[in-house]
Parts: sequence; C-alpha cells; structure tokens
Amino acid sequence: MRLKGKTAFITGAASGIGKASALLFAREGADVVLVDVNQERLEQTCNELSALPGAGRCLAVEASISSEEQLEHAYRRADEAFGRLDIVFANAGVNGTLAPLESMKAEEWSRTIETNLTGTFLTIKHAIPRLKQAGGGSILVTSSINGNRVFTSFGMSAYSTSKAGQVALVKMAALELAQFGIRVNAICPGAIDTSIDESTDLKKEVEEIAIPVEFPAGAQPLAGKSGSAEQAAKLALFLASDDSDHVTGTEIYLDGAESLLRG
Repeated sequence: MRLKGKTAFITGAASGIGKASALLFAREGADVVLVDVNQERLEQTCNELSALPGAGRCLAVEASISSEEQLEHAYRRADEAFGRLDIVFANAGVNGTLAPLESMKAEEWSRTIETNLTGTFLTIKHAIPRLKQAGGGSILVTSSINGNRVFTSFGMSAYSTSKAGQVALVKMAALELAQFGIRVNAICPGAIDTSIDESTDLKKEVEEIAIPVEFPAGAQPLAGKSGSAEQAAKLALFLASDDSDHVTGTEIYLDGAESLLRG
C-alpha cells in the first residue's frame, strides 16, 4: 500500500476529484482528513471510505478554504486526530461568475479569486509547518487547463486568472520548500465529470463577447469524452506517493489532449 502510515488533508473532498482521491488514498492505506463546505456529502464520503476493506481512518471537517479561521480549525482537528501530516491536496474551488470584464462586479471577481487562489494559498501556508515537522511531504493543487493552456472560455476571466495564479504559486512554493523535502505540483484537468458546475453563475452578457470558435470533430482526442474524477485521483495518488519523489514544481495536464485543440 503506497500511502501506508501517511496522513492526507484533502479540500473539496465531498465530491468530484476530491472524493475520488480520498477513496483511493484510503485504499492505499492513508488516514484521510476530508474538508468541504457540504456537511451532508462529507459524512456520506466518510462513511463510504470507512466501509472500504483495509482503508485508513477518516475525519470529516466542515470548513471553507476562503476562511483562514475555519482552515486553521480543520488543521487543528487533523493534528488531534492523527498527529502528523504528509500529503495536502488543495483541490477545492469554484467556477464562480462567468461574465464580461466590463460588467463583472468587483465582489464577483473577488469571490472567485478569494476561493480559488487565496484559499489555495491559505491551505498551503498552514500545511507547511506540519509537513516540515514530518520531514517532508507532498502538496498537490487542482488547477486547470483554463488560464494555462486554454484562453477561449469566454466569461471565465476571474476563474482563468485564479488558475494561472495557482500554477505560479506552485512553482514559487516548490522552489522555496524543496530544501525541506516538500514537493509541490499542480494537476491541470480539462473537462472532468464533477459537480463544479453547481458553483457557476453564468451571466447572459457572455453571449455578447463570445467569439465563435469551431473545434474539430472529436474535441476529446484520446477518449472521445470527458475525463473522470477517478482518472484525476490516479494522477493525484502518483504525485502524493514516493513514486514521484523527484517531481516538483510541475503542472501536469489531464485532458486527453483537449487543450492542444483549444489553445
């Protein structure tokens, strides 16, 4: 079991990539701290995890990554339950408001940036002393092809900016933390079947700025369809494990070559 004896802290763990990763990490022997704003889904995920044969232990903590106070509380709960931290997966995020820059409100912009970028910063910041104490570890960030390879998702300026910022943060953190044996990497998914669309506020004004873009047949070249949360979880497991012990400061695209058509 590749994560036996390790503890993982996963945000956005109640659904999608976070949930799939939590289940896979647990199967590989890790104790898992699940963090999300949806308490009902959190408890359901924790129950599923606990029912897995030979799985690690589970702790569910309701918290928003945009609140430093709530994140600090989640980390303290993790300390009390497991006493160590080895893996941090900053996965939580929102699509936020999709609107033209001209009509986007400052608070709509800020909400996306605060959740996706500042929330990632806070998740990493409070993980660092704990990972240092453990003698090293792995930090993962769920970014996106948007803002890094793709710039044709009209109305997603705030989202794409936050995702580009995450990759820059990953590279800065990787270099800063390498001396402590802490690796930092980003996963950049394309279209993945998750519930993130529930966090989307699409304004009708986007129609006014959209430029028609015609993609060739087979916009998902590798599989002909969107990726799955389980595929993302397998990549997360590799980056969390010692199998990737010389990989840091890297963004890895998980999109079946979608972004090569759309870039």
